[in-house]
Amino acid sequence: MKLTCERLDAHLKSTLAPVYLLAGDEPLQREEAADAVRAAARARGHADREVFFAERGFDWNQLLSAGASLSLFAAKRLLEVRLSGGKPGDDGADALMAYASHPAPDAVLLVVSGKLERGGGRWAESLEQAGVMLQIWPVETRNLPGWIGRRMQSRGLKPSPEAVALIAERVEGNLLAAAQEVEKLLLLRGPGPVDAEAVRMAVADSARFDPYALVDAALAGDRGRVARILAGLREEGTEPTFILWALTREIRSLATMAWDIQGGAPSQRVLAGAWERRRPLLAKALVRHKTQDWQRLLAGAARADRVVKGQAPGRPWDELLNLSESLAGLDLPAH
Repeated sequence: MKLTCERLDAHLKSTLAPVYLLAGDEPLQREEAADAVRAAARARGHADREVFFAERGFDWNQLLSAGASLSLFAAKRLLEVRLSGGKPGDDGADALMAYASHPAPDAVLLVVSGKLERGGGRWAESLEQAGVMLQIWPVETRNLPGWIGRRMQSRGLKPSPEAVALIAERVEGNLLAAAQEVEKLLLLRGPGPVDAEAVRMAVADSARFDPYALVDAALAGDRGRVARILAGLREEGTEPTFILWALTREIRSLATMAWDIQGGAPSQRVLAGAWERRRPLLAKALVRHKTQDWQRLLAGAARADRVVKGQAPGRPWDELLNLSESLAGLDLPAH
């Protein structure tokens, strides 16, 4: 069965197929679709997740063995295969077709791939026949305002056409940037109407000192710049909630990358989904911190969240400084 991104949520609310193939070169939509499948699988008891990075030299018998073996303690599983491109190779095609012909009864197979060449061939057809294939295409410029408008509405925002057009103009077709602008507006203003002036004010709020610049300075290990940017954000009245969201989002993403690398995934493959200009910063942070450090940083972010919300004693801006400096390489506090 073929599906579109717009129809995936409705499908997952009603059923869960044994096989999913998500293919395309648009990383935001592809990864959000994969997240939706993972969440639906967890909700239906697929608590165990095995990830296979199908790089050159990958032994496809690992997937077939996993599909043939019953999971321990009768737990349902999610078997996730991540292709480095849009081709699994001859061995991979044979293995995927073999799996599709007899899907594991206690598992869901999720295959995440780059853009398929010429429809993907027989292996892609086999996966589609066994379950669901979702091909993800870049959003054309003329369709971007509609995509932004729907995303804002799904977050509880009610944008005017002028507000949507202004965001579309700013992001220049980059869906990840568009998604960040929507989240920024939601954090700064909350749900409700959004006009063009509200978008301009949000831009002005971060024009001089940008929370994303704070994150990048922390990733670069520049603690002096971290302190200066954070002081500027405080002086300009930026909401601590927005700053904490930007920091936590990056820490959570890097924690996942660190776990994948520890599990044997090549770092270049793990970083491939990030913007090219940010990869050196992310790589530097991953080298600076060990895997367990990321868990401590997440714990620090959770504490900062409680302080910012008034649920724990402390000063929000001190917590933000501690968290930023820890990300930048200052000795991590024990939590």
